[in-house]
Amino acid sequence: MANRLEKEDSPYLQQHKNNPVDWWPWCDEAFELAEKENKAIFISIGYSSCHWCHVMEETVFEDAECAEILNKDFVCIKVDREERPDIDKHYQEVHMLLNRRAGGWPTSVFATPQNKPFFAGTYIPPVVSEINPSAMGFKELTQLIALKVGESDKQLFENADEIEGFLNNIEHPKEATVLKEDFSKNFMLQVKSNYQTSVGGFSVAPKFPHASTLNTLLTIDKLYDDPAAKAMVTHTLNSMKKGGMYDLVDGGFCRYSTDDKWLVPHFEKMLYDNALLCDVYTQSYLTYKDDSYLKTAKEIADFWYNNMSEDTLFYSASDADSEGAEGTYFVYTYAEIYNVLEENNYEDIESMCEAMSVTKSGNFEGKNIIHFQDGNIPEWFEDVKILLQKLRQSREYPFIDKKVQTSWSSMMINSLFKLGAIDNRYHEKAIKSLHALLETMFLEGVLYHTTLIHKEPKVEAFLEDYAFISQALLSAYKYTQDELYLIHAQRFINKALAEFYTKGMWNFSAGEFTTKAEISDNTYISSVSIMVDVLLTLGTLLEDEKYTHFAFKTMEYNSYELGRKPIYSPYMLTQVFRYLKGDRIIKSSIDNFKHFSQELANIEYPFTFYKATQESSYLICGEKSCFANTSQINDINQLISNSFKVN
Repeated sequence: MANRLEKEDSPYLQQHKNNPVDWWPWCDEAFELAEKENKAIFISIGYSSCHWCHVMEETVFEDAECAEILNKDFVCIKVDREERPDIDKHYQEVHMLLNRRAGGWPTSVFATPQNKPFFAGTYIPPVVSEINPSAMGFKELTQLIALKVGESDKQLFENADEIEGFLNNIEHPKEATVLKEDFSKNFMLQVKSNYQTSVGGFSVAPKFPHASTLNTLLTIDKLYDDPAAKAMVTHTLNSMKKGGMYDLVDGGFCRYSTDDKWLVPHFEKMLYDNALLCDVYTQSYLTYKDDSYLKTAKEIADFWYNNMSEDTLFYSASDADSEGAEGTYFVYTYAEIYNVLEENNYEDIESMCEAMSVTKSGNFEGKNIIHFQDGNIPEWFEDVKILLQKLRQSREYPFIDKKVQTSWSSMMINSLFKLGAIDNRYHEKAIKSLHALLETMFLEGVLYHTTLIHKEPKVEAFLEDYAFISQALLSAYKYTQDELYLIHAQRFINKALAEFYTKGMWNFSAGEFTTKAEISDNTYISSVSIMVDVLLTLGTLLEDEKYTHFAFKTMEYNSYELGRKPIYSPYMLTQVFRYLKGDRIIKSSIDNFKHFSQELANIEYPFTFYKATQESSYLICGEKSCFANTSQINDINQLISNSFKVN
């Protein structure tokens, strides 16, 4: 019999509607019941494509004994972190406070009947694990908690009060420091110390793509002609696209690699990763003129547009698991590949299999992930890829989370506009998706965070939604010169300033949970850093210093940590460079912007914007004056470069 989650829209909550656990969605009634009946609260947070969330469901929430304990002594609440990131951020802070280390998903939190948390963990096995015999299993832990809450254990309740006090205490930076381009030296030292010289990337397993770090290295190379930055970017991008974490058959990146070599991925695909990596590969193509980067960027965009969208709205994620196991859809036996090549009259099949890293023993649990070890993908793979796609068509596709999220969708739209400067097909797709997103998520003057596709949105927007949709709108303005996009962006930025900003500090949410927004680029780029970006852009385009002032105050507020640990906030570091060096504006006719979009996209200076005028030539301007005019588009790079030279 289904529980209360049956009536929820969230795909993650729907996955748990038939658990024997008597789940509640996040609502006042659940907390009122806990206090009335003096029951402890269990809050479980996850998302639909989370592998370990599925494992905990199978081992704990489907277990009759675990469910009996929970239903008898707890009020149990399920939260989709993608639907309610404000709740998730609050309880990630709880986990950090209680465990002195970052959390993850699933997040498992126990609280008093008054909803004061006192215990936080991630995946908790049903019984004591051999891997960690000192930690209690779920059954033992819940029985102990139920006993202590039932007895009104004094120490437990005092600890909960103390934790709540810490959570309510907002820490402000101890001091500010002068913003300097020299921050780049510290950043490079820190990045080099983390860099993996053999395979690229900035961590050991699990290995994440760190798109924001790559983008900042790319900016440093553009600004300062830094060979080390270039080497780290190109080596990492080359290593990642060999296959494995990058799906060479269908396209698109998986969330992370479980090994050091980018070979064995965690097979879920997230919209935000693919959007940000599409941008990195596009910008790297424009910088280094490597056609394989453009090919990868287009494959990412095509995969999401063709397989993970509906009515030009983007789905949020696809699962790692299908047919009861992780990666089943993505991998191949040696016999499968050998036979399909033989049936299609290929010769020298053994060497083709060797090139694709396909062996009888396999490279993943006896099966094979397609991977080109030397990074060179032969021409014959374009045809073979179609055969490999057909083999996949007979398999069950992993679960797709059909949520539409304003922030994540805006990231992809922003990348499509940049790709569209090279290939107009993506420009048209970006416009259609932006209009569909606004029609779906901006209703009667209210911006919303998420909704299931074709459903009415209910969760209002957070800072990240205002930030990323403003960035997408400003890209739309840059590449179309339609001032309606600029007006929309200004409206959202003004609303965000009014709702989330106080004296250099930004809150992520401003409702039930007033959570301070981070400046570190964790799962994806910090919404605070994106706000600095859009404020600087608006200040430049509107010649309105108040927006530039808000951007500066935000950077100043965070300057002490940014100067000491820039590796945690690479995107904000990029905005520091931008603020100190200044934007450049190209003024010309709309026809010039339209007909010479690719030539303009090749301008090397990273902080360049467009403004339509009646000029038939190209007028180059700085913050408060224009300093050059040319009829030759190929002269623009040098004119901008000359503007930074000291006489």
